[in-house]
Amino acid sequence: MELFQKSSQARKHANFINNKAFRADFSWSQEFDSVPKISSGGIHMAHVAVDAHAQDSSSAQKVALQWLGRFGDERRLTYAELSNESNAFANGLQSLGLKKEDVVFGLCNRLPEYYVSFFGALKAHCVFSPLFSAFGPEPVAARMKLGRGKALITTAQLYQRKVAPVRSQLPELEHIILVGPPPASSQKIPGAILFDELLKNSSNEFEIEKTLPNTPALLHFTSGTTGLPKGALHVHEAILSHRLSGRLALDLHPQDVFWCTADPGWVTGTSYGILSPLSNGVTMVVDEAEFDARRWYSTLERQEVNVWYTAPTAFRMLMKHGAGLVKEFDLRPLRFIASVGEPLNPEVIRWGLEAFGKAIHDNWWQTETGSIMIANTAASDVALGSMGTPLPGVEAEILIPSSSGYTVAPANTEGQLAIRSPWPSMFRGYLNQEERYQKCFTSDGWYLSGDLARKDVNGRFWFVGRTDDVIKSSGHLIGPFEVENALMEHSAVAEAGVIGIPDATAGQVIKAFVTLLPTKQLDQGVVQSIRAHARKKLGPAVAPRDIVVVDNLPKTRSGKIMRRLLRNRELGLPEGDISTLESDTTSREPNPRIKPNSADHAHKSPEVTP
Repeated sequence: MELFQKSSQARKHANFINNKAFRADFSWSQEFDSVPKISSGGIHMAHVAVDAHAQDSSSAQKVALQWLGRFGDERRLTYAELSNESNAFANGLQSLGLKKEDVVFGLCNRLPEYYVSFFGALKAHCVFSPLFSAFGPEPVAARMKLGRGKALITTAQLYQRKVAPVRSQLPELEHIILVGPPPASSQKIPGAILFDELLKNSSNEFEIEKTLPNTPALLHFTSGTTGLPKGALHVHEAILSHRLSGRLALDLHPQDVFWCTADPGWVTGTSYGILSPLSNGVTMVVDEAEFDARRWYSTLERQEVNVWYTAPTAFRMLMKHGAGLVKEFDLRPLRFIASVGEPLNPEVIRWGLEAFGKAIHDNWWQTETGSIMIANTAASDVALGSMGTPLPGVEAEILIPSSSGYTVAPANTEGQLAIRSPWPSMFRGYLNQEERYQKCFTSDGWYLSGDLARKDVNGRFWFVGRTDDVIKSSGHLIGPFEVENALMEHSAVAEAGVIGIPDATAGQVIKAFVTLLPTKQLDQGVVQSIRAHARKKLGPAVAPRDIVVVDNLPKTRSGKIMRRLLRNRELGLPEGDISTLESDTTSREPNPRIKPNSADHAHKSPEVTP
């Protein structure tokens, strides 16, 4: 085990120092008592994240959202301004006739209006459901039909491209709220209202009604291996987990500037791009632009970012530009770096130590868990490749099948990662799929994550793979992540995806797909070198039998390699739900308020959003 040990200085200023003592004293009931409550009674996400700060004279004028437009424009929203504008939006929704638990969908780029509408919808006791703006019409329609969306916040351009072609499939969609200028007269949208007009005609005074902890708040869609996406429902008390994990897993302090690069259309972009930072009173950076290495480093420098949360895919893309580019920027304010979206390869952490002089901290959670469950915290040493240890309030174990159902596995035994229920941000159901929801839990209350992992003698958790990704070859159970890590340690390999394919003798054999670094040329010698490296690192029983060099690996737009798609394509099987597949030809919509100039338009790179 390769260990990066933290300095005493790093430990000294961390929020989470004494793991054992904190765990012994921690309870969710005490955490509930510590968060600000609404005057009418209960706990509400928008109050904890925004209004409580806006009502405090010491923080009302603090910048909550520092927005960076893709073409150089900027906008700041203080906590007071975000509170007032979201109040007006809540009043606007009610004036349109929206009622409690009506679903409001957000299909918008990273624009300030999106964040206003997010909190406004919650204040009106609607359920907010994020949509990724790069989705095509069919994925949008599938989610909005399942969620029975009553209102949609979007832009005229996105509506025409993503919604108009499927509007006939959405009979329950009553209101279109358009951000930015109105559409051209030839493209009028029936029933549409402008966001600016809605706010202008609405009062910015609003009192949130009494909110019970289990009041529905968010509907996140996650793709299954086949069939339609699943709608995971979350409730208002989830803010307890968002707030706590922001302090403990991301080491957020009130004076921090925080940047989560995730698009708000994904659960990370909601939990850690909105709720967690604001509930901890920080200033959060929102960059509308697509990924560009130099721009990202410039943003870190100019905004004096203290805590940065992004994806392993993004780090691997930055690695291609080399550690030297980092040295051109003054990143001294950057204190803590974390990663999300898929397991973090040790090679990426080593590169981070070289480039930033700091460890990149991996953590583990899912759409269903709602917030970070397991993490490498600021005060803990980082075991390269480990997900870390459970946060206080989280009981995690490795379960293996037994005659009575499941039993806790011994140390260093591979099994299914499970979390003891309940916890505040736990999803409360799959929309219209109660039987499927119940199958996620054991009879004695463990949530089965579907991830294979192991727990070492020090209590650290190590990712192995998804239960449907694990490869059984000649009696060996092989996790693809272990093989991919070894392949990425080769000097020519940028990314790797590993699958099992049927074999008459071994049951399955391992096939690997790799992409090369831009500086490396494809020839037979490179492939032979990678194969020899893998056999040396892994042994002949685990090393890939076949290695194929490809230009790109299929990934979700959140950066996860779609091994299922690799496998199904290799075997000629149906591809299943590919609505979240990253598309090289899909570009982000232009800012509806700004005309691009040629110099700015020259910067284009694939988008990376965890």
